[in-house]
Amino acid sequence: MKAALIQLAATGDKERNLAHAREMIAEAARGGTDIVCLPEMFCCEYKNSSFIAHQEPAGGPAWAMLSAAARENGVWLIGGTIPESADGRLYNTSFVFDREGRQAARCRKSHLFDIAVKGGQHFRESDTFTPGDEVVSFDTEFGRLGLCICFDMRFPELARLMALDGAWAVFCPASFNMTTGPAHWEIMFRSRAVESQVYTLGCAPARDEQGSYVSYANSIIVHPWGNVLARAGAEECILRAEISADEAASIREQLPLLSARRTDMYALERRGK
Repeated sequence: MKAALIQLAATGDKERNLAHAREMIAEAARGGTDIVCLPEMFCCEYKNSSFIAHQEPAGGPAWAMLSAAARENGVWLIGGTIPESADGRLYNTSFVFDREGRQAARCRKSHLFDIAVKGGQHFRESDTFTPGDEVVSFDTEFGRLGLCICFDMRFPELARLMALDGAWAVFCPASFNMTTGPAHWEIMFRSRAVESQVYTLGCAPARDEQGSYVSYANSIIVHPWGNVLARAGAEECILRAEISADEAASIREQLPLLSARRTDMYALERRGK
């Protein structure tokens, strides 16, 4: 499966952001790409006031653009995230579309980014968003894939549940900052890959040093053995790699971590939806 991660920078102009993303999706789709992923909050600036100003329901302008772009380019599309309004609440949501532009999955960020690092970043997503409550995986012609959003990837239980559900790769639209990114970004994606023997793919916004929130960028694709297959820098780019369900299965055969779990001693339970 040929995957492409689009590392782009969002501005305060939503229409411009959507048009730019659509152009980059078309570019990423060239050369037989199968699945394309956008970064977290690709349609607006990463700040609470912007989330509120640019919220929309499923079926709104961003959703419609993503559906059309998937259909026009014949690719699976993980639409980064948008501020989704539903039932009087606001969610940080990623919509997935199949090659025909049909919505195939929806992931609402489960672990909200509330941090106060001494001498570093302070941010509270919970001031604006409601957390999701689903472990999300979806089926493609290449097998089952997992999906989570940014801070979700810090929780190994979530990636493990996706792997136990049959996912062989986990995609993660994300936006780490310049405090946590240099310290934890790569080691986090490599850790989740090794622990659950899945490919991990993190798609981040490009870095804007003058922005209200400075993204670490460095979009990344990691092999189930833990080696980094591709990694971006700070600028806008399209990061590409070919990933394989058979390769993930081979790693699990060689090092049978999942089957060697002592479920008579401990268990990881999926609850809720």
